[in-house]
Order: sequence, then structure tokens, then C-alpha cells
Amino acid sequence: MYAKRIMAAAAVAFSGTALMAQDTIRIASPYKVTVLDPIVSAGGGNIEAYGLLFSRLMRTDKDGNLQPGLAERHEISDDGLTYTFHLRDAKFSDGTPITAEDAAFSLNRAAKDENSAYPAGFAPIKEITVLDERTLQWTLQHPSAPILANLDIFNAGIVSKDDVEERGEDAFVVDPVSSGPYMVEEWKPNDSLSLTANPNFWREGLPKIERVELLEVSDANARATMLMAGEIDVDRAVPWPQIAEVNNTEGVSVKLEPSTVLQLVLPNHTRLPFSDINVRRAATMALDREAIAKAVTLGNATVANSTFSNALKFYDPSISMPPYNPAAARALLEEHDLMGTEITMMITPAIEQIATLLKAQWDAVGFKTTVERVDAGLWWSKMADADYDVTSSWYFNETDDPDLAIRWALCGTCGSHSYYTRYNNEEVNELTEQALRETDEAKRADLYRRIQEITVSEIAQIPLYYTPYANGYSDRVKGLGLTPALQWTLEEAELTDG
Repeated sequence: MYAKRIMAAAAVAFSGTALMAQDTIRIASPYKVTVLDPIVSAGGGNIEAYGLLFSRLMRTDKDGNLQPGLAERHEISDDGLTYTFHLRDAKFSDGTPITAEDAAFSLNRAAKDENSAYPAGFAPIKEITVLDERTLQWTLQHPSAPILANLDIFNAGIVSKDDVEERGEDAFVVDPVSSGPYMVEEWKPNDSLSLTANPNFWREGLPKIERVELLEVSDANARATMLMAGEIDVDRAVPWPQIAEVNNTEGVSVKLEPSTVLQLVLPNHTRLPFSDINVRRAATMALDREAIAKAVTLGNATVANSTFSNALKFYDPSISMPPYNPAAARALLEEHDLMGTEITMMITPAIEQIATLLKAQWDAVGFKTTVERVDAGLWWSKMADADYDVTSSWYFNETDDPDLAIRWALCGTCGSHSYYTRYNNEEVNELTEQALRETDEAKRADLYRRIQEITVSEIAQIPLYYTPYANGYSDRVKGLGLTPALQWTLEEAELTDG
């Protein structure tokens, strides 16, 4: 769901740091931290930082199970419309108590504030009421099966109402009072974010690591070199071709961690040629998606069969896209007088290799493909304006529930116009709303199966492959991982002598 942010950085800036303090962990990432207010941005680097700075009412443990967070317990009414949360005795980093007023303020900002970048997870909330200092209640407009799990989405972090209102949002976005395991020590935009342990963190005895340095290093080779030289402890994104080299270096290794990431081709349904189902079908059959996945990820990805990530609940492994068949693709183009159809494929530098493979395979069956190269900012702008023919990108989902993924990528009336493809099927839109409200798991499974059937048959998008996160770790790091929701398990991690 989030494009890579490219920045200028060099490994030399961090030279001479191979001998690091045992109480500091250094994580190098290509993803920028641009703002510290959890509602303002859905950028990947920001999401990772939010998880370290802000606790939420619920939390997902390292095994993927939903657990009590700042709310030590909750009750749900029989009709599924009223949720009552009882907050534990906890404090912000400045020592002030975390109250139900703070929780209501934070959730209202995520759900209703005009600056909220991602309110979809809380759209069903009708009203939030403070019953007393440590009791919060909300009422929903209608039942919502994933609403409880959505409380662990990155923008549901609890902030201090007094901090935001007294110092103002401009101050808050650069140095917030925190409720999570860490608080800001120093932030140098476009360079690094240094964090130190929150002495008032509600999980007693945690975090175990005193300091965290999030370093922004866009160059993949530089990050890998820094990891292998012992200059950093974690490389947030090891490119597929470098995994073997890292794994062959003593003291470091790459972990392939579960994700909900789906790499896909995005066709514009509002204009020719991809508004034509025959073009979409031929373009799909022209692609050897297994070969593409193997070439790009060196065998570390799984070929996608559905418009759903295979890590989501209700994913159906029996669904299948039109198979690779270049002869059938060419015959389809000939039958509908589409030979020589011109395609302009808009790409960013991040997908250059994928684009080369797509172009070669499309041209081989009779398309004429032109590549339009743009930077990430222009890419998003043109996507929002539907000013493109076709492109490729990826997205991830914040939880294992498919509701938000569908609203982002397949629902035409849910805000993002089906990931800006303008795919709009009325039945899919209606099924999306039905599945949100349905609390019976078997019935939800049927609804989501139908959504997959429709979107695959109409080729809403062309799914390519499912990928894990590939992160490099020093052997001295124990117990650290990145969850599918882009959250580090840093509060429970440790550093050893080797």
C-alpha cells in the first residue's frame, strides 16, 4: 500500500561505528520518518516509528494473537454495537496518567480528523463516550467484525490530549509525549530518529534495549555493507540478490518474515486499452508469473493466485487466474482485432526489473509497450488522477482481516477507487459492506470467496506474487522481528555479546 521513499544517504556517514554500545540497537532502512503524529501519514517508515512511540488499546503479540494493550479488558454488547474498554493504570512518558479522555481524543482524531490519513478502519464508529477516568465506551453504526483488531492499526496509538492541545500540533509532530516503549531523544529529518526507553512504559521491565537509532539509508548496497561490517544491527530491507551474500557473512543473517505484501499489475479501468476485458485477459495470459517471481525474488516469493494476499483470513487457495498461455493470448488479440495495441506502462525506479519482464512478455504476444519513467511523487499524483494506462506496485494489510485490504484495492466506492484502478463492481462493493457487518465466520468466508471469484474473473488487477519481508539481523540481536503489520517487536528484544 505504500511506495518506497527514496533519499540520499551514504554508508561513509556511519563509518567507524563497528564497536557499538550494548544498550543501543541501530536499524537502517530505506523508508523515511517524516512525521511523528500517528494519524497524519501512512508511509512505511512512519508506521514503524509509530509502533515504538505509541501504545494502543489492543496489541498483537509475536504469534499474531490479539491481546489486551492499554485496555486491560473490554465487553461487547449482545447486539455488537457497544464496546466498553477498561484502561489499565498506565502513564505517558512525561509521567502523566493515560486516561479514557486521552483514548477518546486519540481515536476520534484517527476516525474523524480531517488530517487523518487512514480513517477507514474506524468508519463504523458512531460515538465515543468517556464514562469515567479509566472507562471508555463507543457505539457503532452497525456491527463490524474487524473493529477490535483494527485497534492495533498504526494510527490507533494513544496520544496525550494535553500534549497536543497545550503545545500545539506543530510541536507534537516532531517531539510527542509517548505512550509506547520508547520516546524521542533526537530527530534529524532525512537522517535519523534516536529513541530512548520510556521509563513509564506500562509493560513492567520492558523495553530491554535502552536506545534505538533508526537510520535512513536509501542505498541497498550501503545498508548491506554496513550490516556485514557490524556498523548496524538490522537492515530493514535486504534486496533479493544480496540475501546470499549476507547469509554467507559470519555474524549476520537474513530472516524471511511473514507479510501480507502482494505485488501486482494495476490496470486503469477507465480508459482504453485496459478498460477492455479482452486486453486484460490477454495481458494476463501473456505473463509467466512464476518466472517473473523467480527472476525478481530469486525464488523467495510465492506466485499469486488470487486478488487476496495469501496471508489474509478467508484467502481461497482454490482460486486461479487465467494461466500462462502466450499462444492463447495472441489468438485472443487476433480474434478481437487488438494486435499491435499500444500500452504505456508507468513505472518508478523501484520496479524497473519487473517492468522489463512485463514489457518483454507483452510485446511477445502482440502488444506494443512503451515505458514511462516517473518519480514516486508524480506516480502517486498520476494514479490519483487516473492518468495512466498500466503500472505495477505492491501493498500490505495492517491486520490479517481482509476488510481493509478490499477497501483499499478492490472496492470502487471505499475511497481509494480500488487502488486507483477505478475498478468498480457494484456486487463487490455490496459484498464488502455485508462482510464487514457479518460476524459469523463461515458466512464471512463465503462472502470473501465470492469477492475473490468476481475480481479474478473480471481481472480487477493482475496479482503477480506474495513476498515475505527480507530483513537482515546481527546475531547479537535476539527476539526481534517485524510483524506483517510493519511493527517491530523491539520492546521484548535483547542484545547479546554475540
